[in-house]
Amino acid sequence: MKSTSTPDPTTSSLLPRRHFFSSSLGGLGGVALSWLMSREAARASGSAGILGGAQFAPRAKRVVQVFCCGGVSHLDTFDYKPELERMNGKALEGKGENLGFFGQPGKLMKSVYPFRQHGRSGAWISDLLPNIAGCADDLCFIHSMYAKSNNHTPATFQMNTGFTLNGFPCMGAWISYGLGTENENLPAFVVLPDPRGLPAGGSINWTSGFLPANHQGVPFRTRSGDPIADLRPPETIDPSRREADFRMLSGINREFSEAHAGDQVFAARLRSYELAARMQASIPEATDLDREPSWIRNLYGVDDPATKGFGRNCLMARRLLERGVRFVQVVNGGAFGSPRINWDGHENLRENHDTQAATMDRPVAGLIQDLKQRGMLEDTLFMWATEFGRSPATQGIDASGRDHHPTAFTCFLAGAGVKPGFRHGSSDEIGYFVGDGKVTIPDFHATILHLLGVDHERLTFYHNGVKRRLTDVHGEVVRQILA
Repeated sequence: MKSTSTPDPTTSSLLPRRHFFSSSLGGLGGVALSWLMSREAARASGSAGILGGAQFAPRAKRVVQVFCCGGVSHLDTFDYKPELERMNGKALEGKGENLGFFGQPGKLMKSVYPFRQHGRSGAWISDLLPNIAGCADDLCFIHSMYAKSNNHTPATFQMNTGFTLNGFPCMGAWISYGLGTENENLPAFVVLPDPRGLPAGGSINWTSGFLPANHQGVPFRTRSGDPIADLRPPETIDPSRREADFRMLSGINREFSEAHAGDQVFAARLRSYELAARMQASIPEATDLDREPSWIRNLYGVDDPATKGFGRNCLMARRLLERGVRFVQVVNGGAFGSPRINWDGHENLRENHDTQAATMDRPVAGLIQDLKQRGMLEDTLFMWATEFGRSPATQGIDASGRDHHPTAFTCFLAGAGVKPGFRHGSSDEIGYFVGDGKVTIPDFHATILHLLGVDHERLTFYHNGVKRRLTDVHGEVVRQILA
């Protein structure tokens, strides 16, 4: 929004602050007032995090999370079940109540892909993911994940926030709140949505909830154009007029701050504005993929139509990580869609997973390999997750799809502080229940915080009479996977 007149800084106290915000400035041009605020004060109030640094020696400095929406079938990717092959076509018996979302149990179905062992570790990975299979000796699989919900949206919330209800801070926000950022010109927490659409629940998955607003994930526009809306001020606005606006707005905010000392909400909003202003210079450089050599672009599949969108996001994630962003979430897949734009293989598992793997396999392997060759995997935690798995039985008699399945599925980690080429836990003989080494989502989150040097029980925020934390009142560090 353009400013229509040159304001007089001497009259700042006569203009209502809310009126000025609504009628004078908009987008990032308005938030550039930050350069007129005290930068030292901003550093002291937000960039180090509430903990002032790690509570004990961290193994990881930063985290990149690849989140695959829709529920990737563990039985067709990483959890090989010979018994399921033997029982193919038989009725599912002895497992109790059906756990599928649609309640249409069919017959047991073996994996639709062959499995092979890979690397010196001998990890079983299906032929669906040949590129990730090439990284087997770097990966730490958890085959005993357990989620609370068989419904996409609450299950997605739980993987990202620890709770099936919305409104709770996500993991990236907690990490930003606790540890802050290593680069004051970039957000501590960035989200790169799939160009095809947002995940189930949308932006709630990167909310700061009741934490200060400046810890919310900053989503980049990944479809086209500038990664952040209004990144560049309109050419029609005279720089000298903008400078006068900023001086005036700085005065208004200074008066408001003095009159409302200790107002944390206002302070958090100002820090968000300040960061937004600095991003006008830092974001174009950080997201300029043309600076990358052709062989790196090829590693991620940036110029291949099948992997272009997700490949660009994975390469952008690496650039952001090496510039000091603390937590980057890269989303593969959107919500629902027809045809489906995620891993929700209800109708035809093979057709669905073939389509989704074509977008994900090469870029994820490229990101792991790139981090490793740069020495970044030594202090970067790579995290691959999905909200739940898929049933060992078909969804309906003589069908070819699988329903949702929360009581056993697979996620994997790589990099800082975890055992490479390692497999933790197991599911039962057909992948229905956890067999041993059960890992709940609070356990998963507690382990990630531990690798960052944070005690999950001590990272808290007092809200509505309760000391809230990412892991609620649960969570044990999975020490068996720690290097």
